[in-house]
Amino acid sequence: MAYTMLNIVKLDTLDTLHSLKAEYFAQTHAPLDGMWHFGFVPMSQHYAFYESDVLVGFCCVNSDGYLLQYFLSPQASTSASDLFTLIAQQDSKVIGEVGGAFVCTCDPSFLSLSLDNAASSSVNTLLYCGVKQSVNSEGAGIELTLATGDHLSLYVDFAAQAIGAPKEWLTSYYGNLITRQELFGYWQDGELVATGERRKFDEFQTQYADLGMIVSTHHRGQGIATKVIKALIANAVAEQLIPMCSTEKTNIGAQRAIEKAGLVSKHRLLQVQFETL
Repeated sequence: MAYTMLNIVKLDTLDTLHSLKAEYFAQTHAPLDGMWHFGFVPMSQHYAFYESDVLVGFCCVNSDGYLLQYFLSPQASTSASDLFTLIAQQDSKVIGEVGGAFVCTCDPSFLSLSLDNAASSSVNTLLYCGVKQSVNSEGAGIELTLATGDHLSLYVDFAAQAIGAPKEWLTSYYGNLITRQELFGYWQDGELVATGERRKFDEFQTQYADLGMIVSTHHRGQGIATKVIKALIANAVAEQLIPMCSTEKTNIGAQRAIEKAGLVSKHRLLQVQFETL
């Protein structure tokens, strides 16, 4: 078969993939989810595809055995379908066990190949991009304050209590956002009641701003989430960036807040389980 001429190599660094990553992002129909593709993907194991020592593609698999990215250059002679099936059927000795994929509906090639090999699929995440109408900070009705290093521990404690994330991870994550001036707080009477994130991309998708927010458990149901998102949208638009965000399918409250803020959802992140023959 065509893929027998292909060499799959396990990578220790991602430096060699930069040009192919650029091609991969360029062929998507909408921006890929920021947390998945710039948070989870770099932590996943990457594999390069070579034809006669020429790099023609790559894939990456997370620690749970799910494909997160798959790309084969149009210039490759290898069949993208045959190679994908080889991986999905766990016939690659280099890659090993792969049970499924997390794939976005705006990534048509990866999506089609995943569904071709699917035993089942379900929606994991709703992806939002762009606004229905102009939104400004006055419409939000609140003012967000840029976080500083002096308040890092406070932000870490807030998020740990609100969403249960590990403090060690939050310290690193929020510390980086503060350095990049991408973390904001909404305060009431000296109390931090919500956080907002407006994350820029260093490469690929640089025309977008990825938004995120957390509201204190004691202040939910008061419309604060929608106001925070509106303020973040205004911040992004002021920097001539297109706002985007995502939320889990099960998080109905966040979906309502995001939609009230005016963001539009046209794409989904699917969890696909592969069929084994």
